[in-house]
Amino acid sequence: MNLAIYQNLDRDRQDMKTTTSAETNCPLCGSNVGSHFFRQNKRSFHECLNCELYFLHPNHRPNPETELSHYNYHQNEPNDPEYRKFLSRLATPFTRRLPPTSKGLDYGCGPGAALAAMLEQAGHDVSLYDPYFEPDTIALQQTYEFITCTEVAEHFYNPAGEFERLNELLNPGGWLGIMTSFAPDRDKFASWHYHRELTHVVFYREKTFEFIAELYDWKIHLLENNVAILEKP
Repeated sequence: MNLAIYQNLDRDRQDMKTTTSAETNCPLCGSNVGSHFFRQNKRSFHECLNCELYFLHPNHRPNPETELSHYNYHQNEPNDPEYRKFLSRLATPFTRRLPPTSKGLDYGCGPGAALAAMLEQAGHDVSLYDPYFEPDTIALQQTYEFITCTEVAEHFYNPAGEFERLNELLNPGGWLGIMTSFAPDRDKFASWHYHRELTHVVFYREKTFEFIAELYDWKIHLLENNVAILEKP
């Protein structure tokens, strides 16, 4: 594993830590959030009333070694019919909007890069980046006509910085496709399965994506079924 990647991740984590457990700032919009609204297994979750992001307190995030061990546990084979069916919730409506032979980036592709394989089979050129499995930052020195981010955004320790990076990587007129489980209302959060995954640290509601789109002047084309498709002007 590239040590520099670990060092960068650790620095990002330190930048996001707060000095007290009583209050913290939203990692997306920077608003002061205050005390937690939900706690489970010594993990505290907060809700931002400005952008409606839910997030795990920075002090309770897993370290890089724990993250990697969890990622290695998942077996997402590119040719698995069930996994491809799952990814098609993004791939199908997304590819309908792409010009032929577009150049794109699978951001946070994971070890199998199944979505990238599906998009390549549809005739597109897809580069890969993942801080653990495809850490070559050359892919981050280019710009793209589309970017996909599948089951990745919930792992962002610094979503403000990550979405800023995605905006910089995306060409004008480009497309961004995100798949992540949309968070329920606050009173249903405790019974929601998604926050129980140790590596899931931020959770988006539809209002959160509307906030992000407004921030970057992106146009929302689809926001349902745990899929967000946005276009950069």
